[in-house]
Amino acid sequence: MLSLQTNVAALNTQRNMTSTQNSLTSSMTRLGTGFRINSAMDDAAGLQIATRMEAQTRGMQVAMKNTQNGISLLQTAEGALSEVSNIVLRMKDLATESASGSDSDKDRTALQSEYDALGGELSNIIKNTAFAGDKLLDPAAGKLKAAVSFQIGSSSAETLSVDVSGGITALDAALKAVSKQYDTAAAGTEVATAAAANPMINLLSTAVDAIGTVRAGLGAYANRMEHTYNNLSNMSTNTSVARSRIMDTDYASETANQTSKQMLMQAGTAMLKQSGSMNQLVMSLMQ
Repeated sequence: MLSLQTNVAALNTQRNMTSTQNSLTSSMTRLGTGFRINSAMDDAAGLQIATRMEAQTRGMQVAMKNTQNGISLLQTAEGALSEVSNIVLRMKDLATESASGSDSDKDRTALQSEYDALGGELSNIIKNTAFAGDKLLDPAAGKLKAAVSFQIGSSSAETLSVDVSGGITALDAALKAVSKQYDTAAAGTEVATAAAANPMINLLSTAVDAIGTVRAGLGAYANRMEHTYNNLSNMSTNTSVARSRIMDTDYASETANQTSKQMLMQAGTAMLKQSGSMNQLVMSLMQ
């Protein structure tokens, strides 16, 4: 129908151009930001899923940091116990030497002097080994005197409890049994005589076993945390890839879409201009 009051062709063309303009603006925004979803209007469900994935990924990244810190803490404690083991083995050598009848009293005095110095160093290592300012092995105030919980995942249920408290207690008792200097400042008599030195050999062997028990526990937990870290890294990578598929712009597809919309805008503009000729047709009928 030809009408002067309503230019149907122009109205339809304007409506289509508005839709095309919106699509073109969306394409340009996606190409400019690199994200397919820039607001909830773009994909409400996709945005919700991607947000949950981002929360999970960020939680796992922090958990990875936690596991690395946990491994460092355990390695610090285990390294200190390695030196404790060396000291106790040297003390066992001294006790074994003192128990022999070939040593003189002067020899045993020198052996006892070294033995006391080593006992004092045992106390220093056990009571002062620390990680980030927190003591670790002190049976009275050390972090490992009780179970320590590490957050190793993005949810509250993902925790790892490291418990070597029983080993720490047994180690403390074993070290007290082999050295007076470990617990007090008074000089000891552990290897001052052959009679005293002989039973110390077995007590020192017990201390070596106690040290090994704690070291084994720390090593086992550290290995577990290493595997936890590797698994977190794998999950974080795959979750990030999945989120990328939802959120990121496919530049090949979006560039083609932008080109298509630009061509439609150009065609719509040309047709809108041509729609003005409809009024001239009406006037030609009246001539």
